[in-house]
Amino acid sequence: MATTVSTVGEQCRAARDASRQLAALDTATKNEALRAIAAALIERTPEILEANARDMQAGRENALSDALLDRLLLDASRIAAIAEAVERIAMLPDPVGEVVDGQRLPNGLDVRRVRVPLGVIAVVYEARPNVTIDATALCLKSGNAIVLRGSSTALHSNAVLAAIASEAAVQAGLPAGCVTLVSGGGREELAELATQTETVDLIIPRGGEGLKAALKAVATVPVIYAASGNCHVYVEASADLDAAERIVLNAKTQRPGVCNAMETLLVHEAVAAEFVPRILARLGEAGVLVRGDTRVLAHAASAALAASVAAEDGASRNGDGAPPSLVLEPATEEDWDTEYLALTLALGVVDSTAQAIEHISRHGSGHSEAILTRDTAAARAFQLGVDAACVYVNASTRFTDGGEFGMGAEIGNSTQKLHARGPIGLRELCAFKYLIEGDGHVRA
Repeated sequence: MATTVSTVGEQCRAARDASRQLAALDTATKNEALRAIAAALIERTPEILEANARDMQAGRENALSDALLDRLLLDASRIAAIAEAVERIAMLPDPVGEVVDGQRLPNGLDVRRVRVPLGVIAVVYEARPNVTIDATALCLKSGNAIVLRGSSTALHSNAVLAAIASEAAVQAGLPAGCVTLVSGGGREELAELATQTETVDLIIPRGGEGLKAALKAVATVPVIYAASGNCHVYVEASADLDAAERIVLNAKTQRPGVCNAMETLLVHEAVAAEFVPRILARLGEAGVLVRGDTRVLAHAASAALAASVAAEDGASRNGDGAPPSLVLEPATEEDWDTEYLALTLALGVVDSTAQAIEHISRHGSGHSEAILTRDTAAARAFQLGVDAACVYVNASTRFTDGGEFGMGAEIGNSTQKLHARGPIGLRELCAFKYLIEGDGHVRA
């Protein structure tokens, strides 16, 4: 089973022992273990669904939001997709031992820099049970042992998934302790895990700002924050508005409860009179609550008045002049900094690309930002000016994902700048080692 030792310290020490064996394992053995995990997931799907149903029932009783319930839900198709991701990771090149660069020094020494596993990686995450398997597969393929700590909302789902992964991996030849799940404790347990400096090499939290703050307060182990995504899409003056409409709707509504969903839409004033009413109508049809600045409200009112006069039907409209299907509210300063993770959107009008960049610099979280434009200079200015892990031109922010980027899966999306940035995949779970070979060399 995945949880056979009683304390956090014991679990981390077992993971440390396993990590030393994992670091020396050949690629074929690791790949066979991943394939065994994928097969076990399919074989034991009824068991996983039963456990997940218990978590979903508890979530409804505890009034979890629709977005959180969506993140928590597992069904047969999602389990199959998780298993397929494990298979894809098995097919990826093994990063361990990869030569990053090398040279022969003038003194004749041969120096190579190669990738090596980090060792023991602790992953702390909220709500999404698929992370249990995604993180496990990535860590095992990169030669790392993993210590998992999920949230209480996915208690039963995480337990069965971790058990399946651990059992399948060990049966395929990986060392006991390579996958372990810490569960049952509160913030004290989190603090204990975050201070295991002798056994844990890295912690990756995947959750909201509350989890990030809790770790920042106590962690002595190095942390890579896979943090929140206050993502923006900017419709520049030259944008193809048909394409912009499709991208905006995809970025906001395709799956609103995830970190790469758009939370703020910015529109250049030159196209605002045409595009704002148009996109408001589509967002209203999709059930999106929009919080707009004063210029958005004015464009909505003008468009509604013009439509009313043209129709001469006297149809009732919201007090702000918006179409009846749309809920449009005035935006507050707080809205620009909010990751809604729901069908709510902040919408503003800007006068220039420079102003859009400045807005994103002030309010963005460094996750994913997009410009929609046919102006090469504007695109280049946006790419250079926006400081984020992923910067898009004419594409939805929803593509920020390890699977979409060809990494098989991801542990999270780092918004930091040190070591790993963006989707955290196999190479991001490795450090470097210098290998130096000589022939009796001594330093003069």
